[in-house]
Amino acid sequence: MTAGESGAPVPASSPDLAAAVVDAVLVPGAPRVHDGVALLCIDGLAGAGKTTLAGQVAEVVAARGGTVAVVHMDDLYEGWGGLLEAGTEVVRVVEQLERSGTATYRRWDWESSARAETVHVPRSDVVVVEGCGSAPPRVDGVAALVVWITAPDELRLARGLERDGEGMRDDWRAFMADERALRERDATDERADVVLDATGHVLRWSRAPGGTGDLLWEDRGHG
Repeated sequence: MTAGESGAPVPASSPDLAAAVVDAVLVPGAPRVHDGVALLCIDGLAGAGKTTLAGQVAEVVAARGGTVAVVHMDDLYEGWGGLLEAGTEVVRVVEQLERSGTATYRRWDWESSARAETVHVPRSDVVVVEGCGSAPPRVDGVAALVVWITAPDELRLARGLERDGEGMRDDWRAFMADERALRERDATDERADVVLDATGHVLRWSRAPGGTGDLLWEDRGHG
């Protein structure tokens, strides 16, 4: 029986969800993308809180004296229409990590609609890839943990328009349609080790330490 199936709460020793996620990522026996390098993929729907959790995880790792690198999917998409093909970029990063523990990618510049500078992902204790499409099937068996965060469409759209402006409504709706297609194709929510929602609950936690119960994190942003 997994921790999620047992219905046990997130361990009381974990001060918040981010700490529990880090515990699960660094637990002995969890997969490693390279010797000494743990890969954490925080996937889910736009506006659900993925960037927030990634930032909190980075804070926890650093507070424990570890090193962390964060790759944002927003830097990999080739614009609003780039979601369905972005998995290719993720796989490229993951395969580099497998070979050497480091990686590079070229950041997408949203203003110029072109690839910009090369970004170096240094060897780190934890490499976080966060954003929609960050956990294609290629990461299965390689990622230490895959997290999926969901939220109602109405809430996500409101958050997105608050951040990006009403003029981006059509882009947001098109992106959300691509999300549905990607979810159907990759079934990431079904493959994820941890599933969170936007109402403050852990819906599934299938890799110890962890469990179901109240969501112990503060969504400070809406990425």
